[in-house]
Amino acid sequence: MKSAKPFEFGGVTVNPGSRATIALPMARLYTSNEMTLPVQVVHGRSSGPVLFVSAAVHGDEINGVEIVRRLLISRSLKNLRGTLLAVPVANPFGFIQRSRYLPDRRDLNRSFPGKVKGSLAGRLAHLFMTEIGSRCDFGIDLHTGSNFRSNLPQIRACLDDAKTIELASAFGAPIVVPSELREGSLREAVAALGKPVLVFEGGEALYFNESVIRTGLRGILKLMRHTGMLAADKRAKYREPIITDRTSWVRANMSGTFSLKVKLGGLIKKGNLLGVLSDPFGDDREEVIAPFTGVVIGQLNLPLAHEGDALIHLAKVPDHDEAEEVLDEYTSTLTEEDFGLER
Repeated sequence: MKSAKPFEFGGVTVNPGSRATIALPMARLYTSNEMTLPVQVVHGRSSGPVLFVSAAVHGDEINGVEIVRRLLISRSLKNLRGTLLAVPVANPFGFIQRSRYLPDRRDLNRSFPGKVKGSLAGRLAHLFMTEIGSRCDFGIDLHTGSNFRSNLPQIRACLDDAKTIELASAFGAPIVVPSELREGSLREAVAALGKPVLVFEGGEALYFNESVIRTGLRGILKLMRHTGMLAADKRAKYREPIITDRTSWVRANMSGTFSLKVKLGGLIKKGNLLGVLSDPFGDDREEVIAPFTGVVIGQLNLPLAHEGDALIHLAKVPDHDEAEEVLDEYTSTLTEEDFGLER
């Protein structure tokens, strides 16, 4: 096994078998206080891949922040091969303000690869790509639902790339969803460098969800074992996730209050009742029906809906019985022991 060389990052030398938290200068507030992008570099004693794990690209999506924290205190990293670049808060401005956006109202995840002399969002994106994205072999970007919506833990990836599919399956989320590269996203910018990036989605903005956090942590550790960054776990069970080729939001055909009749992760058959829309007087009522057989991977939590609002996100399943087995196994393994958490 080849010994690692020192890793240079942000003007700091990180020796093999050590770690360092490095604050990359980002911008100053108008109070003259300096804002920085905090990154922890964990550098293994042996050479191996370089992985970035980022969270809070949208500042209100905080599940990923806790996933990264638990990853960094995991004893598994003592035997790391390669280098982990952990970015728990990729959008410090939004995180402080509990906001999805930056102070200039731009979405950081629509601003990549950025420009050194661009907008505030563009400058932060450029810093991330220069110091982190370009240094890595692959990455994991952690997200949650937005606008009062919750997501079932899932991997979103470009499924026309064999390496990406391999990594997505190894992560072990219950379902893998096809997702085209979106212009300006971190995933698109890193993919343009020929490097795969997985987007892990789960939970709701501004709330911790324990099962989502555990799934995300377990998935990262599984992926690190799969790529040789950590030793393989011979006891670990492996099951192919549900890989869907179609997802669709079921939308409201009338405005009113929405009474949800299904749960995240629920298997739904075509024609099943998803919920009921009603007006405040009780005069108008409409049942919301599943247009196809699938699994609920997203839902609106706010019971107030305008006509056209997205209510339920369904993913088509190729095999109903197999999907049921995957979802049952996922639920049954959500225990502390199965995740090997160290706090």
